[in-house]
Amino acid sequence: MSPQPDSVQLRRIFTEAARHITPSPVPLAAIEKAGRRRRRRRTTVLSSVCGLLLVTCAATAVRFASPVPETIGQPASPAASARVVAPGERVQAAPKVSLWLTKDGKHWSTPTQADQFRSVTDGNLDMSRPGVNLQTEPADDTYFLSGVFHGKGDATTVRIVTDKRTVHGNVVSLAGHPGWGAWYATSPLPTGTKNNDGKHNFVKSVTVLDAAGHTIATLTLP
Repeated sequence: MSPQPDSVQLRRIFTEAARHITPSPVPLAAIEKAGRRRRRRRTTVLSSVCGLLLVTCAATAVRFASPVPETIGQPASPAASARVVAPGERVQAAPKVSLWLTKDGKHWSTPTQADQFRSVTDGNLDMSRPGVNLQTEPADDTYFLSGVFHGKGDATTVRIVTDKRTVHGNVVSLAGHPGWGAWYATSPLPTGTKNNDGKHNFVKSVTVLDAAGHTIATLTLP
């Protein structure tokens, strides 16, 4: 009988030895625990990535949804206002200028002339139809414009058109809707030729308006 090759003999020896070895149990619990840890790490990473993507998308949405500020070519006019006052209540109409109303009309004082008065009952305004008048005078380094108006509706502002610009003024009225009120505004000192009264004819029109922009009373000057 011919001798067997060494490889065959080694295989037979290893086979015999393996029969006497009992394999260790497979650590299933440890494997499952390790698998759960790996899944949790993957979930955490995915959650972080998704959260970052959501924040980025939200920031992008806000950036595109935010309105672009409107470009204004020139400074806006100061906001005009409408104010209801009690008889004799003083209003600071301009630096060193005060204005107040009584049931008879408009009173005002300037640095150059105190306690001026314009009546609403002397016929200067026809109370049977809408109307507005105008008084102008210098007050330090500005020109003080004011007047009395009459008409239907709740006046909220007055628009004064001059030879240089448009000025928006303020409205004052007494409580109880008497059907008339006063207005005032300021304008830069005018230049040019003065009239016979020593004043500048630079105001072209005065229009009293309600909140919707409807005309309550208007005055057009030559």
